[in-house]
Amino acid sequence: MSKEEKQAFLSTLFCLILLIFGKMIEMTNMTYYPILYVAAIVLGGWKQTTEGILELWNDRTLNVDLLMALAAIGACLIGNWFEGAMLTFIFCLSGALEEYATNKSTKEITALMNLSPTKAVRISETGEQIEVDVSELQVDDLVFVAKGSAIPIDGILLNHSTSIDESAISGESVPVEKEPNDDVFGGTINTGNAFKMKVTKTSDETLFAQIIKLVEHAQNEQSETAGFIGKIENVYVKVVLIAVPLMILLTYFLIGWSFQESFYRGMVLLVVASPCALVASATPATLSAISNGAKKGVLFKSGKELERLADLRAISFDKTGTLTRGKPRVTDYKQLIEDPMIPRMLVSMESHSTHPLALAILQFFHAEERITELRVEEKAGTGLETVYGGSTWKLGKHAYREGLTVEPAIEQLRDDGKTVIFLSKDDHLVALLGLIDLPKSGTENVIAYFKEQNIHTTMLTGDNEGSAAYVAEATGIDDYHANCLPDEKTEFIQRQKEEYGVNAMVGDGINDAPALATATIGVAMGQGTDVAMDVSDIVLIKNDLEKLAYSHRLAKKLKRVVKQNIVFSLTVIALLIISNFTQFLSLPLGVVGHEGSTILVIFNGLRLLLPLKEVVHSDRSQNCNDCPLYQSNHSH
Repeated sequence: MSKEEKQAFLSTLFCLILLIFGKMIEMTNMTYYPILYVAAIVLGGWKQTTEGILELWNDRTLNVDLLMALAAIGACLIGNWFEGAMLTFIFCLSGALEEYATNKSTKEITALMNLSPTKAVRISETGEQIEVDVSELQVDDLVFVAKGSAIPIDGILLNHSTSIDESAISGESVPVEKEPNDDVFGGTINTGNAFKMKVTKTSDETLFAQIIKLVEHAQNEQSETAGFIGKIENVYVKVVLIAVPLMILLTYFLIGWSFQESFYRGMVLLVVASPCALVASATPATLSAISNGAKKGVLFKSGKELERLADLRAISFDKTGTLTRGKPRVTDYKQLIEDPMIPRMLVSMESHSTHPLALAILQFFHAEERITELRVEEKAGTGLETVYGGSTWKLGKHAYREGLTVEPAIEQLRDDGKTVIFLSKDDHLVALLGLIDLPKSGTENVIAYFKEQNIHTTMLTGDNEGSAAYVAEATGIDDYHANCLPDEKTEFIQRQKEEYGVNAMVGDGINDAPALATATIGVAMGQGTDVAMDVSDIVLIKNDLEKLAYSHRLAKKLKRVVKQNIVFSLTVIALLIISNFTQFLSLPLGVVGHEGSTILVIFNGLRLLLPLKEVVHSDRSQNCNDCPLYQSNHSH
């Protein structure tokens, strides 16, 4: 329990105790009972009243805290000491519950911080193991991780296979099997063999550190609904403050109520017209939903993106690493001239890239010797380029030109759904490779879900027509566009945004970054590039598209809950105001109805902390399994 939460509950408890003692003393006809009620009002209401006065003084804005303080004072002025104290207690209770709701929904960030390791065992050049602070680790340092220990920082596994509990960052409880050269992440737990690792990022650049920053940012950013309610609160409070004296004067002079009755009804109006429940309609619910997503490995950069996701009308996906596994394999290799430098250049150039296709090529030519100190320039969306031995070498799309005799072979590879990579020397094609990348398990279910929601699905890929057509058929996606350059993806996303209003782009690479930034909602795969994560609005920590479907369901539920809260709170306010004008409603009942509705709204928002029920969709994987190409490669 945080300091603020403990303080709020202690104030509520003491207020209740003094309220009970005051009522007991009043029942014994002792005259000093008002002192206990005043003490209850002071102990229970000092925090909210102080905050209201400071906000009025510093920001020149009025809020519901001041309305409640004025109502309590007004009740005491006309001798309703018990009602004033009771009002303060229930208002204090609702404030404590809202504090609890906020802390409950933000506890995930505290849990993450507690999981963040502070110590590491560094291996020196002599092989000595030295315990150091994680902040002292540098890139390329060697670190020893014992069985059962937390991995201190991001890096690469060097020796031994092991299993890692990655639930802290992905939300998945099942340990992940790791092999040498696999990535490991700081904050996760080594549940298998002890191993050595090489550091690849400093402590403030790790995936874990990025998660903490993103969750903190999301919890400090208001949703659009919460921001709108906050803006109208100041105006609403002013209207209430004007309406109360008007009601007192009009009912006294025009209707003929006694001044006592008119003033009493004014105090009741001050209580029941206050927008406490309305103010609490959005923020606790939004924070709860953000916390729910964090537990599932989905990070929202703010509540605005979560709200917009509920109105999604079109979604576009990158192919490699997003719809597909991102781990293609080389199936075909054709060298067009006899030159022993060709395999070496392929390996040396691809070693400068982190693209999944590059990793597949490196694995295929793993025995080849690399050329050291090779300067390689990355052409986003096209490939790599370097100068070596007086010749210009190009690797990628820009290495190919039409009219070559090998075109029939290239077309055949593409028709088979394979990605073709070209290598040229001084603009002469010298080698080509064919690679296949299969759709991820469950991808077809995610596409089916969005189609059921009447959300248009599109695939945008830089790969060839055959590869794109194969993946589109296997996943059941509505539409696809092949051979897309980064600027073409961006232009398409802009047109789609204009047509559908709210659209999303899902990707993981540098070439996806402009499109992610252009879309209404950018969704980055957590194991993609840092650039993609920086410009996106939502991050899927584990490259699991099923979490995106979960996020959409969560966003729709948030929208329903907030709408329920707003309608309920406004209905209660209207009913209480009408009851007050009919002289039916007493101040205690007004307090219970008003503050009770606030408590119910808060609890309704807390429902979003609960995990959503799993939804079973028609599985199209059988259609994919029927594809001959899928059958021949699925085991790989």
